[in-house]
Formats: sequence, C-alpha cells, structure tokens
Amino acid sequence: MRIQSFGRTDVGRHRRANEDAFFRDDELRLYIVADGMGGHAAGEVASAEAVETIYGMVKRGLPAIGDPNEPLTQPKARAVLRILEGAIQAATYMVFAIAELDRDKSGMGTTISAALIVGGALVTGQVGDSRIYQVRNGTAVQMTEDHTLIAWQIKNGLISVDEAKSSPHRNVITRAVGNRDYVEVDTSIVAVEEGDRYLLCSDGLHGYLHAEEEVASIASKGGDLAVDLFIDLANRRGGRDNITAVLVEVG
Repeated sequence: MRIQSFGRTDVGRHRRANEDAFFRDDELRLYIVADGMGGHAAGEVASAEAVETIYGMVKRGLPAIGDPNEPLTQPKARAVLRILEGAIQAATYMVFAIAELDRDKSGMGTTISAALIVGGALVTGQVGDSRIYQVRNGTAVQMTEDHTLIAWQIKNGLISVDEAKSSPHRNVITRAVGNRDYVEVDTSIVAVEEGDRYLLCSDGLHGYLHAEEEVASIASKGGDLAVDLFIDLANRRGGRDNITAVLVEVG
C-alpha cells in the first residue's frame, strides 16, 4: 500500500502568530494537526510540544506490535488504539506540566487530531475541534466529533444547526490537551481502501467549508494543489484564524 501526504499551515489574514502545528511522516504513517490556545505565545508551545510528544511515543510504541504491514488482528488493533491514546495522554501531561512550571503559560492547551495507518487500517485519536475527514468514492464524511459546547447542544437537541451559526458560544471547547493532566480521547479504527483520501485540518479551515461536498471536490485535486486550494479558500472567505491542512492519499 502506497501512502503519501501533503501539508501546509498558514497564519491567516488576521492573526499575528501561528499557533497551529502539524506533523506528517509517510514512513511511520503518522499524521497530526494541533491547534494551540493560550496567551504569551503559549498556544504555539502547547501545539508544538504535543505534536513532538505524540510522535515520540508512537515511534517508540509501534515496534511492540510487530510487522505494521500485516493485517490487524483484534488484539493487535486494541494495542494500536492504546498506543495512540497513550501518546495523546502523554502529550496532555507534558503540556499541563509545562504550564504548571511557567505562570505565563497557565491554562494553555491544544486540540489534537491524529491518524495512524497500520495493518491496512486508519486509527484516529481526537481531542478538541480540529477534524479528520474521509474522502472515498467522491464522498466526504467527517470521521471525528467536535468537542465543543455547540456540538454538544446540537447533539442533545438544545439548539438547531441554524441557531448554532449565530451562537455566542461557537468557540467554546469542552476538551483540550493540556489544560488538565488528563483528557478523554476519542479513538476509532476503520479499514482503508485504495483511492481513499484523508483530510486533517484545524477549525481555521473547516469553519469556512460550506458543505462536505467541498471537501471531496477539493481533495480530489490531490497533492500540494489540493492543500493550497484549501488554504486559499479559507483565506478568501475571511482567514480569521490560523489555517492548517494535511492530506493523506492511499494509493
């Protein structure tokens, strides 16, 4: 199975600094998008430290499961899920500890959307409101759930989708890596197919996407062109936040 990825981050049109971070490694087959938050450049620290910690933990943990190209058995799948969840928990503790030691960074945190391809499957780990989309046979599906107040309100029928668009609570995140020493991590595992594309992105991009059809249409362009088109779209529609896109292609 041939895997290749493309990624780019952009400060956007209104921010002075870029607090997003991303990681892609086609040999390890690990992909991460992190959207940091916190004053005094703490968001940049949180996202960068989280990405580095997750990478290190996954790289050290994967050899224990054996050949990563062999199909996943049920025990092996559970082991991979534990590795990715444990890596995100380690990042949570690391960011929290840094904030405890430096008062200027108190309360800093970051979202995490992580994807690991192993044994013909895509394993995801999710905290916050960055997203992972799957594009298959021309159709895009959001694989992750946003950990935001309005997403929770919509899910529980407290507000409508239309009401959410004008809600003053649009930016309230209910889970983040680092603002506590533990976080609940959503994990999932799906079989990958030839021709699949996976988009990992911060809310600075998906907040400007009008429909999942746009994800499929742009992702179908492939490669750096698709990533550039995603970034340009977000900037054209306002660019009020940092923008990050990582596109993973399965050949």
